[in-house]
Amino acid sequence: MIEDILKKYPFIVLDGAFSTELERQGFSINDELWSAIALYERPDLVKAVHRSYFDAGSDIVTSASYQATLEGFEKKGFSRKEGRELLIRSVQLVQEARDEFLAESSPERRPVPLAAASVGPYGAFLADGSEYKGHYGKTREELADFHRERLHILAEAGPDIFACETIPCLLEALAETDVLSEIKNASAWVSFSCKDGLHTCGDDYIGDCAKALDPIPCVKAIGVNCTAPEYVESLILEIRKYTSKPVVVYPNSGEHYDPSDKTWGGAAADYADFVKIWQKAGARLIG
Repeated sequence: MIEDILKKYPFIVLDGAFSTELERQGFSINDELWSAIALYERPDLVKAVHRSYFDAGSDIVTSASYQATLEGFEKKGFSRKEGRELLIRSVQLVQEARDEFLAESSPERRPVPLAAASVGPYGAFLADGSEYKGHYGKTREELADFHRERLHILAEAGPDIFACETIPCLLEALAETDVLSEIKNASAWVSFSCKDGLHTCGDDYIGDCAKALDPIPCVKAIGVNCTAPEYVESLILEIRKYTSKPVVVYPNSGEHYDPSDKTWGGAAADYADFVKIWQKAGARLIG
């Protein structure tokens, strides 16, 4: 689907930080499930945030399932069935917000927006900030087993694309694509968290990541997110050396994440100026 959009438009606009918008509405995300707890406590607010991004011009809006896993829901006291329903609901809320937006407006000069299913890394389930390190001590097969059921459940809801995001290491990216390859007609973008202009947070060279993912059919775009904006131009250029697939970027605002209290601090960068640089460097999906 994104390939069709990019044939007609120079770039795709992604949504912004879902959790930040929840907090602006007074909802606390200081929880083991992070923003995913809102799927149970305030689904109305979740849909309202999604709708606000469609209204603002986002071409793709991502579900509140980044930190949503069956294991995480069970740890919180939900049954397996309830966890399954919440995962499916996460995608449905984006779809409902999109359908309501389209019913109430006639957007011109922009593509019909898409609903993406967010898939956070194993470290997001651990809720200890290890998605910014990637040293899990797990094999590719073990990571695939962790992601398998969740990905298949999310697929039941019919997202337009999977957003496999904040991945700290190539091993986990390959594990996720192993599972996605089991799902008929699944498509995804894969984006890494990076510690500098060349390496993922798990110490993999970003060029090696792009080279490994390039031949995998279900991978439709490769890039970075949750990364300091000053590193992104270099990362785009490195990725483009090894793949012709679209590059996706949606870094943080220049602030730094504190995993102990799940908050961001520090000064935000002049984002608009960076966006121009990223587009010139070759990014096609930007958030």
